[in-house]
Amino acid sequence: MVDHLSALIYTMVLVSAADADMTDAELETIGENVRHLPIFRGFDVDRLPVIALECSKLLADPDGLDLALDTIKRKLPAKLRETAYAVACDIAAADPTVSQEALRLLEMLRHKLEIDRLSAAAIERGARARHMVL
Repeated sequence: MVDHLSALIYTMVLVSAADADMTDAELETIGENVRHLPIFRGFDVDRLPVIALECSKLLADPDGLDLALDTIKRKLPAKLRETAYAVACDIAAADPTVSQEALRLLEMLRHKLEIDRLSAAAIERGARARHMVL
């Protein structure tokens, strides 16, 4: 059963899997988000691989991406939609060579979650700033 926390994890997994290459940096960022963000306080981290596998299985369906995006939107309360977009941007920013597939997925997610352009730009810039290296 997908709850709001699973929907947030699905969001991160979708971005990481967008280019069919889930990098160590992306997986590490997913783990860090789950361990440190206040929304995941009390979450059993041992559930993370199970939820990620559920999402991967869903994506194997021919309509999997649409099903996953619909599930995310349906299971997230409106006040967590920007949070979902923020964690998605964190995963994309964790990869120094963000793929076109990941960028397209972020765009699809922004539209599905009804994130306005100004909010999306601020969230994207914040993610880029947090993951900047010299």
